[in-house]
Amino acid sequence: MSEKLQKVLARAGVGSRREMEKYIDANRVSVDGKVARLGDRVEENAVIRVDGHIVKIEQQEDRICRVIMYHKPEGELCTRKDPEGRRTVFDRLPRLDGDRWIAIGRLDINTSGLLLFTNDGELANRLMHPKYEVEREYSARVFGEVTNETLKNLTKGVELDDGPAKFLKIKPMGGEGINKWFNVTLTEGRNREVRRLWQSQEVEVSRLIRIRYGKLELNKRLPQGGWEELTLEDVNYLRKSVKLRNETQTKLSVMPEKRKDKRAKINQIRKAVKKHNQRVQKPKKRT
Repeated sequence: MSEKLQKVLARAGVGSRREMEKYIDANRVSVDGKVARLGDRVEENAVIRVDGHIVKIEQQEDRICRVIMYHKPEGELCTRKDPEGRRTVFDRLPRLDGDRWIAIGRLDINTSGLLLFTNDGELANRLMHPKYEVEREYSARVFGEVTNETLKNLTKGVELDDGPAKFLKIKPMGGEGINKWFNVTLTEGRNREVRRLWQSQEVEVSRLIRIRYGKLELNKRLPQGGWEELTLEDVNYLRKSVKLRNETQTKLSVMPEKRKDKRAKINQIRKAVKKHNQRVQKPKKRT
């Protein structure tokens, strides 16, 4: 049975479906020796190359869907490589044999908090698609005068450069003077959307943290720069939310963790984060 080429590439972990469409459009993909075109469908025995390298085709049932939660610090880019050599969110992630992590959405360089990664391109693509309306919640510290009219405008909707946008919910969280904290919820992941919404009301965001994706909340004990793999239950929550069938396998132990084991795991993560930070901050020897 044939499938769309970009779907097969996404499932193989090359990138998201939208990224694969760009690859195809740029003539970077070939099928059985011929340059691929958008709309092409492929059979399971097709020989697919990306930039000349053969892609291992996997059937959906051959891969164990995995998802990890990462606590992104400020100052890291959501890209695989940066020409300027700046830190990226992929630098600390665990290696996968014959596979790769795909970021589910992005956070800008000055935003910290919850970021999810998966090895399943179809899952990543659906979670990022606006039609599934997966909620994202952020904690925002804003600088400026926020009135009842401001909040009303932001929940009613404002016009941004790329179309109308709004917050589903705004919850005041306190603060002093003109520096106030608000938890805001929306179902889109447009570029810098939270910041631009506040800016439309002449209010600046001075700090922004993503604290929830769907029903998954950022583990408060997870240090910045640390990651943990999601349980099968949480993976299947994400899959169900975008109408994908349940995963039946996991790389994690199915035995419930004891409190002391949880503490030990967090301490191990903290040590790994500290070791990584020391390595990247160590000055290079001059030759």
